[in-house]
Amino acid sequence: MAIKITDECINCGACEPECPNTAIYEGGREWNWAGGTALIEVEMEDGSTIDAKSVQAPVSDEFYYIVSGKCTECTGFHEEPQCAAVCPVDCCVPDPEMVEAKEELMAKKSWLHNEELQS
Repeated sequence: MAIKITDECINCGACEPECPNTAIYEGGREWNWAGGTALIEVEMEDGSTIDAKSVQAPVSDEFYYIVSGKCTECTGFHEEPQCAAVCPVDCCVPDPEMVEAKEELMAKKSWLHNEELQS
């Protein structure tokens, strides 16, 4: 399950540097798939392929946000999501719309960082 930032966010920025996948961005800031990953191209849901460095629109203009496609809940890096661990107002919470099993999160980590899956 990816983590999301709720609208209780106070925009302190504590979470952003903690993310090993660079999935957290300041509100209004554009993002790309390549940042913090080894991705060169990304296949979109419609089957099209985009350059991983192509600029994507912000998910939120008001407060920090997490790109769910890059969030692995810190699986393979840490025992718990680091954004939630450092958030002073507990607004980094599991996203019920992005439920993923531990195996899926490990596969996403491997994909993001161009690693072979460990058995």
